[in-house]
This record gives sequence, C-alpha cells and structure tokens, in this order.
Amino acid sequence: MSTSTPTPTGEMPAVAAAGDSSPSSVKVAPIIAVLVVSAFVMILNETLLSVALPTLMADLSITAVTAQWLSTGFMLTMAVVIPTTGFLMKRLSARQVFLVAMGLFLAGTVVAMVAPTFPVLLGARVVQAAGTAMVLPLLMTTILALVALRSRGLVMGLVGVVISAAPALGPSISGFILEHGTWHHLFALMLPIIVVALIIGLLFMRNYAEPERVRLDVLSVILSAIGFGGAIYALASISQIVSGTDRLMPLLAAGIGLVSLTLFTLRQVRMLSRGQEPLLDLRPLKVRTYTVSLLVILMGFATMLGTVVALPLYMTGSLGMGTLEIGLTMLPGAAASGLLGPVVGSLYDRFGPRPIVVPGAALMALVCWLEVLLLDEHATQGLIIALNIPLGIGMAMVMTPLLTLSLGALPRSLYGHGSAILNTLQQLAGALGTAVFIALLTLGAAVAAEAGAPAEIAQASGASWAFVFGGVVTTAAIVLACTLKQNPVEVEPAA
Repeated sequence: MSTSTPTPTGEMPAVAAAGDSSPSSVKVAPIIAVLVVSAFVMILNETLLSVALPTLMADLSITAVTAQWLSTGFMLTMAVVIPTTGFLMKRLSARQVFLVAMGLFLAGTVVAMVAPTFPVLLGARVVQAAGTAMVLPLLMTTILALVALRSRGLVMGLVGVVISAAPALGPSISGFILEHGTWHHLFALMLPIIVVALIIGLLFMRNYAEPERVRLDVLSVILSAIGFGGAIYALASISQIVSGTDRLMPLLAAGIGLVSLTLFTLRQVRMLSRGQEPLLDLRPLKVRTYTVSLLVILMGFATMLGTVVALPLYMTGSLGMGTLEIGLTMLPGAAASGLLGPVVGSLYDRFGPRPIVVPGAALMALVCWLEVLLLDEHATQGLIIALNIPLGIGMAMVMTPLLTLSLGALPRSLYGHGSAILNTLQQLAGALGTAVFIALLTLGAAVAAEAGAPAEIAQASGASWAFVFGGVVTTAAIVLACTLKQNPVEVEPAA
C-alpha cells in the first residue's frame, strides 16, 4: 500500500483506490479527530447506563431483567448492523457513511433524552446503536487508508483509547451525573458533543475512495441478523440458564443462532467462490496475524467489560459504596488506559507488537488473580483503585498494538471487512464477558449465602468467582500473544 507523508498543514494526498478517477488532497487530521471524538462518545454511551439501571428501574417501574434490555438491545443492534458495514463502506462514500451514522446517533440521543416510557427509551437506544455500529469501522478504515505506516501505531493508539477507556469511563461519568441530576442528563451531556462533531465533519469530511456498485445480498443480511442476534441474546441470558429460571428461550435462541451463523458462513464462502461480492468477506480469517491478534483482542475486551460491570456490583453489594464513590473509584483505571494509548502506539511503531502485548496481557492476568485473592468484604477503595489502574494500563498495552497489527496485516481491499469482523466479534466477546462475570458473581454469591454467609461476604465470594474467569482468559491470552511475529511489516496474502 502506498502512503504519503503529511505536510505541516496536516494535509495528506489520499491514497488512490481501485476505481478512483483522481486522488484529491484530504485534510487527514480533522477527519480522524472528528471520527475519534464521535466514536469515543458512542462507545462511552454503551456502558453509560450500567450504574443508572437501579434509577431507571425505580423511575420507569420496570424489573432488573427488563432494564437489562437497554444494554442487551444495544449489543443486539450492534451485532446485527456491523456485519453490513463492509458492504456499506464499499457502496457509499466515507462522507455518506459518516452522515448516516451521526444522524442516527443524534436522533436516538434526542429521543432518549426526552423518553417518557421504557419502550421509547429502548427504541432510542436501538437507533443509537445503529449509528455506533457504523462509526468505528469507518474510523479504522480511514486510518489505514490515509495514515503512513510509520505513524499508524501512534494514531491507532487513539482508537485504543476509544475502545478500552470509553467503556470503562461510562460508570464513572454516570455516577457523577446521577449524583446531581436524573438519567435524562446522561443523554443531554452527549448531545452538544455530537452536534459539534457533526458540524466539523460536514466541513472537513471528504471522500478518499470511489464508491463501488456492489449488490446487497438480502438473504445474508437475514441470516446474519438471526445468527448474531441469537448469539447475543443467548449470551446475555447466561444467568437465566445457570439459575434455571428460564432456560428454554435462551437455549432456543442459541440453537437458532448457531444454525443461522453456519448457513451465513457457508453462503459467504460460496458467493466468493462464484465471484460474487459477499456481505461479509471472511478471507481476513485466513491471515494468521489477523486471526491471532483478533483472538487476543477478544479475550482482553471480554475481561475488561466483564470487570467494568462486576466491580460496581461488588462495590455496591459488599462494600456499600454509592454511585458517586463507585464513579471515583473506576475513574483512575479508565484514565490510565486512555492516557497511555498514544504512548503505547508510539512504542509499537518503534519495537513491534510482542514486547508490548505480552507484558500487557501478563499485567491483566496478574491483576485478575490478585482480585481473586485480595478483594473481600474488607477491601478498601484505595486497594480497588490500585488494582484497577494496572488493569487499564495492561488493556492499553494489548488493545493499541493489536488493533494496528490485525488490520494492517490485511490487503487494502479487505480493510472494511476485516474491521467489520473485528467489531462484530468484539460485541460477542463483550456480551460473553459481561454475562459470564455476572453469572459467576450471582452463582458464587448464592452458594456462599446458602452456606450461611452474610450478604456482604456472599457478594465478595461471588466476585471472586467472576475474577477467576478473567484470570483464566487473560492467562490464555498471554500464551497466544507469545506466538505473534515480532515485526510483521509485510501484508500477508489473503488467498
């Protein structure tokens, strides 16, 4: 892939793609900046309601199971829409994709801000999720298309901030706002940021590749929606399966989802063999560097998101902390992850992935095992912060290099599809991590309570069960990370 050196004004000649009639001068810095800010707000929005669920339950008169659909519905929509982004980014221009995504998120945010009932709020979250699903693949593809290889790690570090720090910041910001306002203010906070980002995007967003006339395979869209939707629903219902309260629907969804995903995969392979354009090109999975990097990313993300959900439950049930105190406790770890992202990106540009990713995964594993040993009903706020900061640092050391490495190992023609696969599976990993952490926390607490333990001790015991899962997953990630090539600068073939 050819790249160009940025000029002092921040301009870089766009890379000519197949079908480009004439490459134009594109201002790279404003485009990437507005995409980073937009993606940050959208991913932050995904976990913003985690601390607010009790408030929403009381205000809207809904049960915990119903309230959980505000998160489950968001992930379901993401999992359904993301597989289509490979097609959208070929069929539409970058500017069109940006405007559609921002328009959807803005509309959903306005409706959520004034939502009078739960169904309206859930519908608004679904619209928000549809916009979110389009922005992150657009950001990654834009960086790969316009940023020189020698600077790509540093710039991709900003994406690492979005993916690792934004979800962790959600509970912190939510705690601050709920201490002084209502859940409506959570959405009001995002509104001006998105409006400004949209205006800047209208001014600076330009197309760097010509759209292609590809056909949308409707059957693939249906199979994808049923398959990924069923998988997310089943994963989000693991607690119900474990407890035995309602096993039929989740197991049925899992079975239908598995069959649909199998048919979807077979159809994509068959379409490609016939020379047709698949909805989701699966050839990136044949590239070893991409696949190994993807697996380590998924392990780290599942652990991080599961911890973000489990820690507030532990701090509330076992330590009796309030929302503001929980927010303050979670903030340093998220800040550490965000601040370190660009630094890690620069180190990646110099030393390659393995010297950064392996210690990062090891740091995450160490923290998870220390959480098992140290977090009981007597743990202090300072101890939790002291553990959460290195967890955030480890996450930045894993995410930033591997985002760059995984997609950079692909040919330019597969950037969009590689990004779509990564983001789709990331939603599945997030749902898996969240569901398993909560299921183990609930099960462990129930076992301890049946043995006669007080509520705070039982909750701490359940949290230990959850953190064991995180320790096992991140330990496996260390092993996989050790198999990465040291400096894979050449693009691997995706035959």
